[in-house]
Amino acid sequence: MTVQRAAGFRNGIDVRVRLRPATAATDGTFDGAWWPRSRLLSVELPELAAALQSLGVRIDRFTYAVGAWDEPPARKMLIGDRTVRTGGFASMDQQLVSLTVDGERRVDLLVVPPEADALTGVRALRLAGLREDAGNPQRGLLTAPSRSQVVPLTGVRAG
Repeated sequence: MTVQRAAGFRNGIDVRVRLRPATAATDGTFDGAWWPRSRLLSVELPELAAALQSLGVRIDRFTYAVGAWDEPPARKMLIGDRTVRTGGFASMDQQLVSLTVDGERRVDLLVVPPEADALTGVRALRLAGLREDAGNPQRGLLTAPSRSQVVPLTGVRAG
């Protein structure tokens, strides 16, 4: 028997990607968050694209920090019926990925570490939907200083 994961779901809960509402202020540090299951972009990027497609967002270009992922994806990936161009940069923040969507708009997503436990991941995704500003301490709570360390969110109530 083959078990297939539905795009956009982790343990049956839709928590893979969260975008800030289009009506929210755009002065934030990031536009949403993404919780990949692994550090293999060749596996994770198609699922991200499928989850965003279900929200009506089409990825044209995907950029990432080279050191944050275990292996680089192909420079062009066929995802569904679309070609998505990818690019890795050493100078990029390792906690972010940037997307060009719908041909012109840039979207920056905070990457929740794949190693995060379920509660931390869900909280991070919920917070990503809130209005952010550059001085907001929530960004520090959402990011992990290293690939192997998960930072718990403290002072945040679930629900």
